[in-house]
Amino acid sequence: MSEATIAIPAPPSAQSPDTQRILIIDDEAAIRESLETLLSLEGYTVETAGDGEDGLDRIEEQAYDLVLLDLALPGKSGLEILPLIRERHPSLPIIMITAYGKVDNVVDAIRSGAQNFVQKPWDNEKLLADIRSAIGRYHAEEENIHLRRAMKQRYSFSNIIGKSDVMLRIFDLVAQAAPSRATVLIQGESGTGKELIAKAVHASSPRKDKPFVAVNTGSMPTDLLESTLFGHVKGAFTSAIAAKKGLFEVANGGTIFLDEIGNMTMDTQAKILRVLQDRRFMQLGGVQEIQVDVRIIAATHVDLRQAVRDGRFREDLFYRLNVISIDLPPLRSRREDIPLLAAHFLRHYAQENGLPPRSLAPDALRTLVDYDWPGNVRELENAIERGVVLSSSAVIGSELLPGHLTGRSYSSSLLEHNPDASLFDILEDIERRIIVDKLERCNWNQTDAAEQFRIPLSTLNQKIKRLNIEIKKRLKE
Repeated sequence: MSEATIAIPAPPSAQSPDTQRILIIDDEAAIRESLETLLSLEGYTVETAGDGEDGLDRIEEQAYDLVLLDLALPGKSGLEILPLIRERHPSLPIIMITAYGKVDNVVDAIRSGAQNFVQKPWDNEKLLADIRSAIGRYHAEEENIHLRRAMKQRYSFSNIIGKSDVMLRIFDLVAQAAPSRATVLIQGESGTGKELIAKAVHASSPRKDKPFVAVNTGSMPTDLLESTLFGHVKGAFTSAIAAKKGLFEVANGGTIFLDEIGNMTMDTQAKILRVLQDRRFMQLGGVQEIQVDVRIIAATHVDLRQAVRDGRFREDLFYRLNVISIDLPPLRSRREDIPLLAAHFLRHYAQENGLPPRSLAPDALRTLVDYDWPGNVRELENAIERGVVLSSSAVIGSELLPGHLTGRSYSSSLLEHNPDASLFDILEDIERRIIVDKLERCNWNQTDAAEQFRIPLSTLNQKIKRLNIEIKKRLKE
């Protein structure tokens, strides 16, 4: 899937009082004038209306940051006007003002959506504090909504797909975490989209125009990993014929994504901890410290708390990383997102392969929703790509999905075509099909496949070579 850089527009910043607009709706001219004078001296732009209908008209014509609404108005009362404002502007802060301090009026107003309730005669300082607080919360909520909408616009039909409650909560958490400098730890099973979440955090942050550098720390030997992260000087080791910048230096000003950090050795963990603490490191073979300004986002499928208890992961590093924790759910726990994801992948792979639009037959969609997806979104994507490529009509049935999804057996196709095949050849054919199915589910990542088979990677590679399995190019995650 394409991974072009995605820019998310910056949220509107909180306004200062001299750009904040307040509407006063009260039938008493003296009250309107008194409030207008008080608020104008504080720097607010103030407009007034003498009845509810006039106030509603003004709200439709002009955006306001807060409304002061009198309870006892001629014609429609404040309690009648309040829900009409709420219908059009659900989050606009409204403070009710009245000389009638009855409890039932307070309860009715709050239930109808008023932020607060002030009784005449009011205390100026308290009223101003209530106004500042209500407008501050309003702007914070609006910024959060802006970021969330921006993320949905940019990601809901591109990379991050989800309408389930758990994914919407994750979108909110990303929107809240992105503007800060805090370290983020993303945890989840393989294939759940940890790198996509890391990119969303970066793209929503003030660092979005700076580099985003991703490195799989679990796939490299220690020496190579440290050289990759920190760089080396010429002659640091035998093959170091020239100096080379490390990825921390490349990511300066931006974000570095350390995937599978749970597989790092303790020595490398200590060096990562120093970068987190001091923002400094030394190249391999170097003596000069290099200072960087880089945000670290880490990810792992390992239970780091358990790794700490087992002595495989540094406790101090864990707490440094775990400032903001994002736990990505497996696809099987958010099945309501599967139809949405499937529709996205159908469009994507039909376009990529120059085919007319494709859809899923009811039995195929039911199969996808019922399957447990151990390979998560990555496995679903591969299944849909297979169905699109193999389809000869606009509707994809369950027969075009991988056999393990529909419960079809791994019986040997060789036996079907050659009843006289030897037992050795039949078993080899079944083994080949099992391995290819597993590789497809793991996006042709041999390391993940070996881990799921619970065999050494070298053993899997030997089998791939012996069975003449052609390794396909991995899809971008």
